[in-house]
Amino acid sequence: MRDEAKKPSLWEEFKTFAIKGNAMALAVGTIIGAAFGTITKSLTDDIIMPIVAIFMGGVDFSEMKLTLPRLFGEPVVDEAGNLIPNTLNYGNFLSAVINFFILALVVFFLVRGLNKMAEVGKKKEAEEVKAEAPAEPPKPSNEEVLLSEIRDLLKEK
Repeated sequence: MRDEAKKPSLWEEFKTFAIKGNAMALAVGTIIGAAFGTITKSLTDDIIMPIVAIFMGGVDFSEMKLTLPRLFGEPVVDEAGNLIPNTLNYGNFLSAVINFFILALVVFFLVRGLNKMAEVGKKKEAEEVKAEAPAEPPKPSNEEVLLSEIRDLLKEK
């Protein structure tokens, strides 16, 4: 019979995965990203869109919609008997697109900054390695080479 190594249990595998730095960093990044998404949505909806609306004649983007006709079925009504229109809410979509561009811009600058920091670190490491490397001894002059050859010839005799 072969002696097989004991396989770790599912719980042990999960603990190993969860405790690793990459999994924890991913979790922290996801939580921070969700919170940052909320902040950018508020920035878009509460600050940027009202300013844009000033230049568009006071139009509220959340009110920008196109009512579509009902081609089939009964009209939909609420509890009070009011007709619920079928609308295409393109104003909300425009707000979401602007929100996306803000997030993309922030992520771009974040990644750009991290890349520059990495470049600086690599340059610093290269300079340290260069400084640590022993300098080559200077090459002997022609006179020293000739004197060495003469010395070697005299030793042979």
